Amino acid sequence: MKAMIFAAGLGTRLKPLTDTMPKALVPVGGRPLLYHVVDKLKDAGFDVFVINVHHFPDMIKEYVHEQGDFGVKVSFSDERDLLRETGGGIRHARPFLEGGPFLVHNVDILSDLDIGWFLSQAAPDALANILVSERQTQRYLLFDRGMRLVGWTNVATGEVRTPFKDLNMSDCRRLAFDGVHLISDRIFTIFDDDCWGERFSIMDFYIGECAKHRIQGIVAEDLRMMDVGKAGTLNEAEAFLSSLK
Repeated sequence: MKAMIFAAGLGTRLKPLTDTMPKALVPVGGRPLLYHVVDKLKDAGFDVFVINVHHFPDMIKEYVHEQGDFGVKVSFSDERDLLRETGGGIRHARPFLEGGPFLVHNVDILSDLDIGWFLSQAAPDALANILVSERQTQRYLLFDRGMRLVGWTNVATGEVRTPFKDLNMSDCRRLAFDGVHLISDRIFTIFDDDCWGERFSIMDFYIGECAKHRIQGIVAEDLRMMDVGKAGTLNEAEAFLSSLK
C-alpha cells in the first residue's frame, strides 16, 4: 500500500527550531516527527512511501537513508523549486502515486487513530475519504446527512464556502479535519481536466469539486489527536506521545 507524507512545509509555527531543520525532523519523544508517522503507517501495512520535501530537503533525505529507508520503499517528491501547498504537492507526486488509492498523512499529526479501521470505513466509490472529528476549532468542514462534503465554514468570521447555492447550514454536520486522507488516483485526471495549477490547497480542491465528486467524511469517535504546530507545545507533545504508548 502507498502512503504520502506531507513534509515540505516551512514549519513557521515551530520557529526558531525550523530555522535550522525541517519540521519533519523536529524531535518528539527522542525521535523526529517523520519517524513517528512512518512507524505508525508501517504497522498498518504500508510499504511504499512518498515524502515531499522543500525546506532543508537534503536533511530529510539524509535522515531517511540513515534509517535504511525504514526497511520500505521510499521516494522523494522534490519541491525545492516551488512549495506547491498540499494539493499541488499531491499533483507533483503523481509519478509515484498512480496505480491505485493512496493514503496522505501530515507529518505533524500525532494520534491514536487505528489506520486499519479508517481504511475499513472508506467508501470505495468516493474520490477521497477524509478523517474528521468533533474536535473544537474555528474552521470546520460541512457534511450532509450521508457524510458527503458540502462546504466549509469559519465560525470566527462567519465565512461559508460551498458550491451548493441553496445549502441549508442547519442541515449540515460541522466537523474538524484531522490531516489524514485516502485518495483515489482518479484525482489526477480531475486535476488536469479542471485545470488545477501547480500550487493549490487540497482543501480548496475538495470544496471546489465536492458538488461533482464524492468527498466522504469518516468520523473517528473519541479520537485523540494532536497537531504539533508550535514550539511551545512540544512539551505537551512529549506527554501526549507517552500517553499513546
